[in-house]
Amino acid sequence: MPVYTLPELPYDYSTLAPVISPEIIELHHDKHHAAYVKGANDTLEQLAEARDKESWGAINGLEKNLAFHLSGHILHSIYWQNMTGPKDGGGEPLAQDGVGELADAISESFGSFANFKAQLTKASATTQGSGWGVLAYEPLSGRLIVEQVYDHQGNVGQGSTPILVFDAWEHAFYLQYKNQKVDFIEAMWQVVNWQDVARRHAAAKSRADVLLLAP
Repeated sequence: MPVYTLPELPYDYSTLAPVISPEIIELHHDKHHAAYVKGANDTLEQLAEARDKESWGAINGLEKNLAFHLSGHILHSIYWQNMTGPKDGGGEPLAQDGVGELADAISESFGSFANFKAQLTKASATTQGSGWGVLAYEPLSGRLIVEQVYDHQGNVGQGSTPILVFDAWEHAFYLQYKNQKVDFIEAMWQVVNWQDVARRHAAAKSRADVLLLAP
């Protein structure tokens, strides 16, 4: 069976500076993200062993570990792609930049880009302990929603697809921003890759029958 692998960064460690320092990017990707990849693979091996031995004493912990590490791997894989250098990213998604469908969806779902930005900023900056702020496509309503994700996997609407993620774990910012999480989240808006977010939104909308709904 395939194993999970650490994706390469789509840019150099220094590309997101001064918003995120090269040291943070290197540690975050090469150490923290790599640990989630290893954790997911190790847990799958442990679950396979449990099945072979029909030994289920640790099943609760193993299932929790799999959700934690796999969700961490997925969110980080999106996170790296969601960002680009300050010269190319940030601002507001606009029709003239080829992301008009995303811009319209944000306005329809939140009333305005300013409303959306305020909500995602607050959701990201006020996560208790470790977690994420996430913009997700919700297939039941076809609208965009903001989710406040605890750890990597808690407090998530099932079936929603994350298209923009802000990492609010301390390892994402502490070396540079100390305990000022709010300052880090505000700075993150300078490096958002709206082209990537728009592609993810379009892909999420195009999937038919994502959820098998009751008649």
